[in-house]
Amino acid sequence: MVRSTAWTALLEEDVAAGILRFFQSEWEYAESLAADVSARNNDFVKYLVDTCVPAYSPEVCAAASDMLYATAEEQGAFVSDGYRAARERDKRVRDQTGAQAAALVAGDRAYVAHLRDTDPGAQVRLAARWALRDGADDGDLVEFFSHGWAYSAGLDVRAHRSAIAALELPWRSAVANLTIAAQDAEKKARDSAGQAKIEAEAAAARAWGGVAQNAGPARTAWQNAEREALARAEQWRQIAVAAAAAESANWKPILKADISGQWTAYARTAREQAAYWTGKYNDALAAEAEYSKTPA
Repeated sequence: MVRSTAWTALLEEDVAAGILRFFQSEWEYAESLAADVSARNNDFVKYLVDTCVPAYSPEVCAAASDMLYATAEEQGAFVSDGYRAARERDKRVRDQTGAQAAALVAGDRAYVAHLRDTDPGAQVRLAARWALRDGADDGDLVEFFSHGWAYSAGLDVRAHRSAIAALELPWRSAVANLTIAAQDAEKKARDSAGQAKIEAEAAAARAWGGVAQNAGPARTAWQNAEREALARAEQWRQIAVAAAAAESANWKPILKADISGQWTAYARTAREQAAYWTGKYNDALAAEAEYSKTPA
């Protein structure tokens, strides 16, 4: 919902007006639409298709693929019952063959406990905690390796992106409004003389100062996001190396998820956003300084 709304703004004939409208009203509205149950269900199905590993969860992968272009009602039924049933079918097959459970070693269980206690991703910690809960069996641990780990890690990437985007929304809105105010004051200053010109320049300086006050935190937030994403990418690169070298076959599904690649892509986005806000910040400071000069 949000992506399509953003593209619509960018494709407007008057791009600046489209972007301003997007940040003033359309982004928040698109977020509310995305919160709609049917939209969430469709998003869930798409995410399953993107992350499931057919070799380890064939029933889930097949069922999700069938639902990709299904009706909203069919997708709702799948999310409510069909997904759980597909997971159960996959679990029964794994339990019957016993190959993956037999491949479990003490190190596997210990590593899941390590993730439960120390992983920086809240969703991974939750999935690991569930796999080791009281009453869990080897099948729960196998499911964590075959599906839960990669799926939860992907959710952590998305949660981080959503959190920083939500933080940015008020900054974007404030900067857009203050920029308009500053430009209006600049025009008034150019068209005025005497005391009116001085007052208009002071108003422009205040508005540009407000832009800087909002752009500064946004710049810092995206710089921090880039550092976090790069650290997570490195963490997952090391996990992939360990998975490739592991004797236990249960680690192999994580190789197909490329969580490190997801974090790396997010780091690139964060770097671009940090550069954008740094430019806004520096330009606003320069404009504020220009209009704050004491008139001769």
